[in-house]
Amino acid sequence: MADKRDYYEVLGISKGASEDEIKKAFRQVAKKYHPDMHPGDTECEEKFKEAQEAYAVLSDPEKRRQYDQFGHAAFDQAGGGGFDFSGMDMSDIFGDLFGSFFGGGGRSNNGPQAGANVRVGLRISFEEAVFGCEKEIEFTYKEDCPTCHTTGAKPGTSPETCTKCGGKGKVVYSTQSLFGMMQNVQTCPECQGTGKVVREKCPECHGLGYNVKKIKKTVEIPAGIDNGQRVRIRGFGEPGKNGGPRGDVLVEVVVMRNPAFERQDMDIYSKASISFPIAALGGDIRVKTVDGEIIYTVAPGTQTGTRIRLKGKGVPSVRNKAMRGDHYVTLIVSTPTNLSKEAKDLLRKFDEASGNSLKQEGGAATTGKKKGFMDKIKETIDDVKP
Repeated sequence: MADKRDYYEVLGISKGASEDEIKKAFRQVAKKYHPDMHPGDTECEEKFKEAQEAYAVLSDPEKRRQYDQFGHAAFDQAGGGGFDFSGMDMSDIFGDLFGSFFGGGGRSNNGPQAGANVRVGLRISFEEAVFGCEKEIEFTYKEDCPTCHTTGAKPGTSPETCTKCGGKGKVVYSTQSLFGMMQNVQTCPECQGTGKVVREKCPECHGLGYNVKKIKKTVEIPAGIDNGQRVRIRGFGEPGKNGGPRGDVLVEVVVMRNPAFERQDMDIYSKASISFPIAALGGDIRVKTVDGEIIYTVAPGTQTGTRIRLKGKGVPSVRNKAMRGDHYVTLIVSTPTNLSKEAKDLLRKFDEASGNSLKQEGGAATTGKKKGFMDKIKETIDDVKP
């Protein structure tokens, strides 16, 4: 059997730790390694068991005195040693941490509880995400029953205290575990945690307390919203329990792709083709943006792959409409194809006049110069000769 770790080390405390410090340290370790928080993790289970053993000794003044004097030997008995946890009251330790696992200290769940949120998906276009829009959505809404006023009880009657849980909304079951006799706390199956049961149900809502119907709401989608983000409509979710507030409707936005644009945060990226003469000589081109086409002047000698920046043509900020990203355009020089003989001759003359022509002798180049952009253009033209 492996040597046991020092109990003070297990809980991360000093030997002079007070009772409150021991309890606080154990709570932290238990919360970190509790098996129900790490199902199937044997290492966490062992660490939790080790911490519980340490707490069983150090929280008991007499056992702690024996341990401080004799160490682990004080409890190593012929019968295998170990500890009996069945007499330990863990309710004050686990009550507010693991109320669903242990009984005694957890807060009652029959108090006011907020209703659950309702999620609705909404598809919008790329442009609608950039500039914002208004959309109508439809969802299921649970309207308060006007007959019973959400009690679920027949008029003239009222809900009664649940006899199974005594109005607490939870029931406690004792089970045997490797740590001894433990208590499990579960939501009462009779009253579903409300602490109340309806004996005579409302004829209109059949005891539910609400009527289900489809409703439509107009939702404002803010400019700059991105794929996966949500818009909240407050107070139209599931009804709360025991007087708790309603949940909300969460509209989850799905932004459709645009073949011309890509988005990264607040910036937009795209590509634009330019002709070889424009790339060489410079000139105006039309560039497509989310605001429409604009005229951009290309500098002479522009190379393919050059990226230009259109400031303020990107996506607005959701939080600050005055802020807007940029649009980056990658220029791609378009190589001409299917040229006429006259066009080919002109290009060859241009190539020679530019000093880029390679003189061929015996099929091999004699200049020794590295092929430039014009050389590659010439090769492409030769390849498409009729």
